[in-house]
Amino acid sequence: MKRILSIQDISCIGKCSQTIALPVLSAMGIETSIIPTAVLSAHTMFPGFTFRDLTDDIPDIINHWLSLDINFDGILTGYLGSARQIDMISHIYEKFRQDNTIIILDPVFADKGRMYTGFDIDYANKLGSLCSKADYIVPNITEACYLAGVPYKEEYDIDFIEKIMDILVDKGAKNVIVTSIQTNNKNGIVCRLQNEDSFSVFRDNIDAPFHGTGDLFASTFAGGLINGMTAYEAATLAVDYVNETLKATMEDNKHNWYGVNFETTIPYLTDRIRKKNEN
Repeated sequence: MKRILSIQDISCIGKCSQTIALPVLSAMGIETSIIPTAVLSAHTMFPGFTFRDLTDDIPDIINHWLSLDINFDGILTGYLGSARQIDMISHIYEKFRQDNTIIILDPVFADKGRMYTGFDIDYANKLGSLCSKADYIVPNITEACYLAGVPYKEEYDIDFIEKIMDILVDKGAKNVIVTSIQTNNKNGIVCRLQNEDSFSVFRDNIDAPFHGTGDLFASTFAGGLINGMTAYEAATLAVDYVNETLKATMEDNKHNWYGVNFETTIPYLTDRIRKKNEN
């Protein structure tokens, strides 16, 4: 069985980070280990959330695993609890990366033109150093702008996205997927691969701005790669799964405002994987 390490926070309420990654990756047939970077009572869209920084616990976890000779086929990094953790994550990449290890970095710190609570430009600049050490980075459009040092724009075209990806590649990123791109009433992703190939995947836009869809994309994309899919296949699966989940959530008149009903669409995901394996 393939094994992946998920490094991100635990938001006790809110359907994001580890509470999305763990069930989704497990449903994709991948043993999922975790390093929790912080514990939040609820995700950052909830007013008055509590926050417990787990930075000081991470070195002991790493050292214990090193003593056990643990290996990972993939490492997925998401929301970090502090800037201090960036160097620790770099150390994890160095110690646990093998020839077949795929590292996916979702630089979670901003959306819709602004940073989340607790982050600043210094954090974004330092996180940029980690981007060059990952095999894939999957920032949303806001995060990509901050990482590239380009002012965010509400209105943009594909040329603007290409410019941002050029800058990120020049800064050392290998494979870049920019998510949450909206154009011509479509929503999707644009990818620039290390071999200079590019592709995009768009679906009809669903006007449903739920928290956690980026985590759902990153988890599914990472799971696809670990299961042997190409970047295009994994990204297409991830876009389709997010899209299917948004539709299912909106059809449920009892859905919560704070997250998508990914639990109900896991059968869609596993069915897609089964069909892929049969072909």
